[in-house]
Amino acid sequence: MESNPILLSELSLDSDIPLYSQIVNTVKRNLSAGTLSAGELLPSEAELCRAYNVSRSTVRQAIGILESEGLVVRKQGKGTFVAAPKVRRRTENVYSFTSEIRAMGMTPSSTLIEFDVIQPTPDIVKVLELRDPDARVYRFTRIRNVNDEPLILETSYYACALYPNLTRELVETHSFYSLLYEVGVVPANAVDSYEAVVIGRAEGELLRCKPGSCGFSVQRRTFDADGRCYEFTQSLMRADRVKLDVYLHKDGVSFSRSVDQSST
Repeated sequence: MESNPILLSELSLDSDIPLYSQIVNTVKRNLSAGTLSAGELLPSEAELCRAYNVSRSTVRQAIGILESEGLVVRKQGKGTFVAAPKVRRRTENVYSFTSEIRAMGMTPSSTLIEFDVIQPTPDIVKVLELRDPDARVYRFTRIRNVNDEPLILETSYYACALYPNLTRELVETHSFYSLLYEVGVVPANAVDSYEAVVIGRAEGELLRCKPGSCGFSVQRRTFDADGRCYEFTQSLMRADRVKLDVYLHKDGVSFSRSVDQSST
């Protein structure tokens, strides 16, 4: 068990982030990176206490949060296990492209097209609720691939203050959500707006589809537990590869999306 990736991380005693939250973020970071698999046994409470030099109550608080979010499952007398993808999808996969695609049994990857630090436009200032007139924003554009085939053209905006010193290399080699977990930024809810569009020539070349093909234009605003919008993403998604299912039930409306594997 000493080789478990969770035990290779260290907690920061100087951080403003509570120790239990740092443990939660460590587990989520490993889930996003794919270093923890469904059904894998987590270290015991005693092992986590020794590795992190924290109390058992701190560890139990962290495990309780992970369990409430559907990311782990506790089995009496056996230990704590990583939840199956069909369970995790209710929480983490709603936000993370990497986790969502892996849960479908496919391989996600990203191609970074642009990475810039910009002075935000008035629209971005409004969406991200930036109050500092000198605030700068990260803007990066990526092609999201499934099994090495392009699916989504995505441009995201984040306040630089969220993760200072972010580099192009980090964006190319890490899930940005996993990096945000490190500093305690965890998605609580998001709002997606879908619109049917026609894909233009330039976008069609990047997505390897014919100009004039149908697509979905999606705008996402992601909020933390305090209700602060920290992410704004504009995406163009190939409609020939994505299916949206809308569920009507007594408690409201929900939806899921799936990716057609026949074209990959």
